[in-house]
Amino acid sequence: MVEKLTGCGWLSLPGTPDDLLASRPENATPITVPSLAHRVNGTGPFTFGKKMRPKLSGWAQKVISDKKLRKAKATSASRLLALTLSTQASASRRLGLGGHGVCLNALAALVPAGADELERLVDQLTAADWLTDAALTDTHLTGQLTERVLPLTCPLPTPVAGPR
Repeated sequence: MVEKLTGCGWLSLPGTPDDLLASRPENATPITVPSLAHRVNGTGPFTFGKKMRPKLSGWAQKVISDKKLRKAKATSASRLLALTLSTQASASRRLGLGGHGVCLNALAALVPAGADELERLVDQLTAADWLTDAALTDTHLTGQLTERVLPLTCPLPTPVAGPR
Protein backbone atom coordinates (compact mmCIF):
# COMPACT_ATOMS: atom_id res chain seq x y z
CA MET A 1 0.00 0.00 0.00
CA VAL A 2 2.84 2.42 0.80
CA GLU A 3 4.24 1.78 -2.67
CA LYS A 4 0.88 2.76 -4.20
CA LEU A 5 0.76 5.97 -2.16
CA THR A 6 4.31 6.97 -3.10
CA GLY A 7 3.92 5.77 -6.69
CA CYS A 8 0.94 8.01 -7.37
CA GLY A 9 2.58 11.00 -5.68
CA TRP A 10 0.14 11.19 -2.77
CA LEU A 11 2.91 10.49 -0.25
CA SER A 12 6.62 11.26 -0.37
CA LEU A 13 9.39 9.72 1.69
CA PRO A 14 13.09 10.49 2.12
CA GLY A 15 13.85 6.80 1.53
CA THR A 16 12.06 3.69 0.39
CA PRO A 17 8.78 2.23 1.64
CA ASP A 18 10.83 -0.56 3.25
CA ASP A 19 12.84 2.07 5.16
CA LEU A 20 9.59 3.56 6.44
CA LEU A 21 8.21 0.21 7.57
CA ALA A 22 11.50 -0.70 9.26
CA SER A 23 11.86 2.61 11.12
CA ARG A 24 11.43 2.65 14.90
CA PRO A 25 9.45 5.28 16.84
CA GLU A 26 12.63 6.65 18.42
CA ASN A 27 14.05 7.24 14.93
CA ALA A 28 10.89 7.76 12.90
CA THR A 29 10.97 8.32 9.16
CA PRO A 30 9.37 11.66 8.24
CA ILE A 31 6.64 11.54 5.60
CA THR A 32 5.07 14.27 3.52
CA VAL A 33 1.67 14.48 1.91
CA PRO A 34 2.44 17.02 -0.85
CA SER A 35 -1.16 18.20 -1.22
CA LEU A 36 -1.13 19.17 2.48
CA ALA A 37 2.32 20.80 2.53
CA HIS A 38 2.96 24.53 2.50
CA ARG A 39 3.39 25.94 -0.95
CA VAL A 40 6.30 28.04 -2.26
CA ASN A 41 4.40 31.26 -1.53
CA GLY A 42 4.05 30.22 2.14
CA THR A 43 0.36 29.39 2.01
CA GLY A 44 -1.11 26.00 2.69
CA PRO A 45 -4.42 24.24 2.24
CA PHE A 46 -5.50 25.05 5.80
CA THR A 47 -6.21 28.40 7.41
CA PHE A 48 -5.64 27.35 11.02
CA GLY A 49 -2.60 27.68 13.23
CA LYS A 50 -0.53 25.42 15.42
CA LYS A 51 -3.07 25.36 18.28
CA MET A 52 -5.70 23.73 16.09
CA ARG A 53 -3.41 20.98 14.76
CA PRO A 54 -3.56 18.74 17.86
CA LYS A 55 -7.35 18.96 17.88
CA LEU A 56 -7.54 17.97 14.22
CA SER A 57 -5.04 15.20 14.74
CA GLY A 58 -7.12 13.85 17.63
CA TRP A 59 -10.29 14.05 15.56
CA ALA A 60 -8.67 12.27 12.63
CA GLN A 61 -7.36 9.57 14.98
CA LYS A 62 -10.88 9.02 16.36
CA VAL A 63 -12.27 8.63 12.85
CA ILE A 64 -9.70 6.16 11.55
CA SER A 65 -9.67 4.13 14.76
CA ASP A 66 -13.46 3.74 14.82
CA LYS A 67 -14.34 0.45 16.55
CA LYS A 68 -16.43 -0.91 13.67
CA LEU A 69 -13.71 -0.06 11.14
CA ARG A 70 -11.20 -1.93 13.31
CA LYS A 71 -13.50 -4.95 13.68
CA ALA A 72 -14.12 -5.01 9.94
CA LYS A 73 -10.32 -4.98 9.44
CA ALA A 74 -10.74 -1.95 7.19
CA THR A 75 -7.72 -1.21 5.04
CA SER A 76 -5.81 2.04 5.32
CA ALA A 77 -7.39 3.16 2.04
CA SER A 78 -10.91 2.57 3.36
CA ARG A 79 -10.03 4.43 6.58
CA LEU A 80 -8.72 7.33 4.49
CA LEU A 81 -11.98 7.27 2.52
CA ALA A 82 -13.94 7.28 5.81
CA LEU A 83 -11.93 10.29 6.99
CA THR A 84 -12.49 12.07 3.68
CA LEU A 85 -16.23 11.34 3.61
CA SER A 86 -16.61 12.55 7.19
CA THR A 87 -15.72 16.02 5.85
CA GLN A 88 -17.88 15.68 2.74
CA ALA A 89 -21.33 15.19 4.26
CA SER A 90 -24.06 17.62 5.21
CA ALA A 91 -25.60 17.85 8.67
CA SER A 92 -28.34 15.56 7.33
CA ARG A 93 -25.56 12.98 6.65
CA ARG A 94 -25.99 13.12 2.83
CA LEU A 95 -22.73 13.07 0.88
CA GLY A 96 -21.69 16.18 -1.02
CA LEU A 97 -22.77 19.77 -0.97
CA GLY A 98 -26.55 19.82 -0.98
CA GLY A 99 -26.57 16.02 -0.72
CA HIS A 100 -25.76 15.61 -4.43
CA GLY A 101 -22.80 13.31 -3.87
CA VAL A 102 -19.05 13.70 -3.96
CA CYS A 103 -17.34 14.11 -7.33
CA LEU A 104 -15.12 11.13 -8.08
CA ASN A 105 -12.38 13.42 -9.42
CA ALA A 106 -12.29 15.21 -6.07
CA LEU A 107 -12.18 11.87 -4.24
CA ALA A 108 -9.36 10.63 -6.47
CA ALA A 109 -7.29 13.65 -5.44
CA LEU A 110 -7.76 12.76 -1.76
CA VAL A 111 -7.94 8.96 -1.78
CA PRO A 112 -5.54 7.20 -4.16
CA ALA A 113 -7.90 4.54 -5.52
CA GLY A 114 -9.06 3.60 -8.99
CA ALA A 115 -12.74 3.21 -9.82
CA ASP A 116 -12.74 -0.55 -9.23
CA GLU A 117 -10.90 -0.19 -5.93
CA LEU A 118 -13.19 2.65 -4.87
CA GLU A 119 -16.18 0.34 -5.23
CA ARG A 120 -14.48 -2.18 -2.92
CA LEU A 121 -13.68 0.56 -0.39
CA VAL A 122 -17.28 1.77 -0.42
CA ASP A 123 -18.42 -1.82 0.18
CA GLN A 124 -16.04 -2.05 3.17
CA LEU A 125 -17.43 1.17 4.64
CA THR A 126 -21.00 -0.03 4.10
CA ALA A 127 -20.19 -3.35 5.83
CA ALA A 128 -18.61 -1.42 8.74
CA ASP A 129 -21.86 0.56 9.22
CA TRP A 130 -20.18 3.78 8.06
CA LEU A 131 -22.18 4.36 4.83
CA THR A 132 -25.71 3.60 3.77
CA ASP A 133 -27.50 3.94 0.43
CA ALA A 134 -24.10 4.27 -1.24
CA ALA A 135 -24.03 4.31 -5.03
CA LEU A 136 -21.21 4.96 -7.46
CA THR A 137 -21.97 6.55 -10.80
CA ASP A 138 -19.47 7.47 -13.50
CA THR A 139 -18.99 10.86 -11.86
CA HIS A 140 -20.15 10.78 -8.21
CA LEU A 141 -20.40 8.80 -5.01
CA THR A 142 -23.82 9.33 -3.47
CA GLY A 143 -25.34 8.07 -0.25
CA GLN A 144 -25.16 9.05 3.36
CA LEU A 145 -23.19 8.44 6.49
CA THR A 146 -24.89 6.32 9.12
CA GLU A 147 -26.32 8.02 12.16
CA ARG A 148 -23.75 6.42 14.45
CA VAL A 149 -20.84 8.25 12.74
CA LEU A 150 -22.52 11.68 12.71
CA PRO A 151 -20.60 12.75 15.87
CA LEU A 152 -17.35 12.08 13.99
CA THR A 153 -18.19 14.36 11.06
CA CYS A 154 -17.37 17.94 10.14
CA PRO A 155 -20.57 18.80 8.24
CA LEU A 156 -20.45 20.85 5.08
CA PRO A 157 -22.12 24.25 5.24
CA THR A 158 -25.74 24.35 4.18
CA PRO A 159 -26.00 25.86 0.69
CA VAL A 160 -27.69 29.24 0.65
CA ALA A 161 -30.57 29.54 -1.79
CA GLY A 162 -30.08 32.32 -4.28
CA PRO A 163 -32.64 35.01 -5.07
CA ARG A 164 -35.67 33.91 -7.03
